[in-house]
Amino acid sequence: MSQPISNLEQLLASMQPELNDGAYVFSSVQAGTDVSRFMPVATFREREGMTVIVDEVTALREGLPVLFRAAWITLTVHSDLQAVGLTAAVAQALTKASISCNVVAAAFHDHIFVPFERAADALAQLAGLQASAVRDATA
Repeated sequence: MSQPISNLEQLLASMQPELNDGAYVFSSVQAGTDVSRFMPVATFREREGMTVIVDEVTALREGLPVLFRAAWITLTVHSDLQAVGLTAAVAQALTKASISCNVVAAAFHDHIFVPFERAADALAQLAGLQASAVRDATA
C-alpha cells in the first residue's frame, strides 16, 4: 500500500486524473431508506435526507430523482485526508473554465464530480493543472 501524500505541490504533480466510465447521479432519498440495492458510490446523511451517488442506470431504474447528472473523475494520487489545498486548487482550475465540481474525499483518493457534458473540458483543466505543477517542480 502506498503512503498518503500531504505536500500540495507533490499532490498536484502526481494527481493523474482518470475519468470513470458512465454517468452518475446525485439523488436524495428519505432518511432510513435501505440504499443497499442501489449499490451507491457514496452516501451522505443529512438532516433533510440521505444523499446518494449512484450510476445513472440504477437511478433511472429505481425512479430516483436526478438532482445532478455527473461525470466522475478520480485523482489517482494517494492523498492524505489532512492535506491542505488540493480541493481548493482543483476547484480554482475548474472555476477558470466555468465548470462546477462536487468533491468527495475518500480514504485513498479524491473524487471529482462535474457536469457530464463537461467531462472532457474538466479533464483538460486538471491535466493542465498537473502539467503546471510538474513544470514548477522541475524549475
